[in-house]
Amino acid sequence: MSGPGLLVELLGEKLVNSEREEVDVQALGSRVSLIGLLFGCGMSAPCLQLLPGLNDFYCKTRDRLEIVFVSSDPDQKKWQLFVKDMPWLALPYQEKHRKLKLWNKFRISNIPSLIFIEASTIKTVCRNGLLLVRDDPEGLEFPWGPKPFCEVIAGPLIRNNGQSQESSTLEGSYVGVYFSAHWCPPCRSLTRVLVESYRKIKESGQKFEIVLVSADRSEESFKQYFNEMPWLAVPYSDEARRSRLNRLYGIQGIPNLIILDPKGEVITRQGRVEVLRDIDCKEFPWHPKPVVELTELNAVQLNEGPCLVLFVDSEDEGESEAAKQLIQPIAEKIIAQYKAKDEDAPLLFFVAGEDDMTDSLRDFTNLPEAAPLLTILDMSARAKYVMDVEEITPGIVESFVNDFLAEKLKPEPI
Repeated sequence: MSGPGLLVELLGEKLVNSEREEVDVQALGSRVSLIGLLFGCGMSAPCLQLLPGLNDFYCKTRDRLEIVFVSSDPDQKKWQLFVKDMPWLALPYQEKHRKLKLWNKFRISNIPSLIFIEASTIKTVCRNGLLLVRDDPEGLEFPWGPKPFCEVIAGPLIRNNGQSQESSTLEGSYVGVYFSAHWCPPCRSLTRVLVESYRKIKESGQKFEIVLVSADRSEESFKQYFNEMPWLAVPYSDEARRSRLNRLYGIQGIPNLIILDPKGEVITRQGRVEVLRDIDCKEFPWHPKPVVELTELNAVQLNEGPCLVLFVDSEDEGESEAAKQLIQPIAEKIIAQYKAKDEDAPLLFFVAGEDDMTDSLRDFTNLPEAAPLLTILDMSARAKYVMDVEEITPGIVESFVNDFLAEKLKPEPI
């Protein structure tokens, strides 16, 4: 499919401007090289506050890019009031289904969010566009393509004893890029565990280093917090480099631990979950598994987009493992298909055993008590898809997933 065709598939044939006049998406794809997808809501104070700065940025760069507002406003009149003050385009209010697909595709977890994509390929250029606007308000670094880790991290790194070393010393090592701050209680809890994990991995002979990218609000707080850590940090004074690292990995919340391979490529963005799950670090460097068991530690991922969850309601590890093997072939197939397109898979895959957390999830989503029970849960759309059959086979799983991806299944409300 051609560039304009990909954009039409993503955004639909028509957008609207502030006067609610229709704008042809195919022509838009021929006019600009980048699209900024602005996820927001007219009832949100942070969304309202960003408009003046974003307006200035847009006026200076609109010959090269276009912004498209993707609203989560619950009321059309409020949407109209918000849109009329925007110089850029918007997804039509009635395109609610497309809006949800965009939220899921780009894993939007909070607003406002600004995602920059290439108009010709719809590949993501920057996941944290608001930081980009702050750091480059004149658009001088356009088109802001992703740079390799070694280039973004380049410069001196420090230890808490004042010693300094060049970032080039990280070459050939696994690296944990740790986004954290002293003011954040979950960060401090994770740091205590991570110190022990770091020690165990180093003692096992693995070449591993962690680099702190602080989100502290003062250098004094940074120094106090960093004093607890045996690893490296980007100097607090180097705000530009800290911001570039946040942009590189699209960080929208802390704590966040990104694990990189010795070539600087991302192994997993779920380092926090893995450190807390694998206390003895036996599975380091934590390559992602196609299917994982749903636990309190990783349940937050249910909010990141549609998730296939097979409920087995059993504490028997053997039954959970058999359920994983049942799902794994289709999970691997879907992941490989989307990896070939350099895209995240549209589904995460879980097996849920029997515990209080699973019971709470069943209650919250109003699922039947049947077991086994095959479901797809889409929390952002508040929708569920349920396959309640006596026996679940690999063929049933594959058919269920394919029908979901083809939008052939009818959702039930959560």
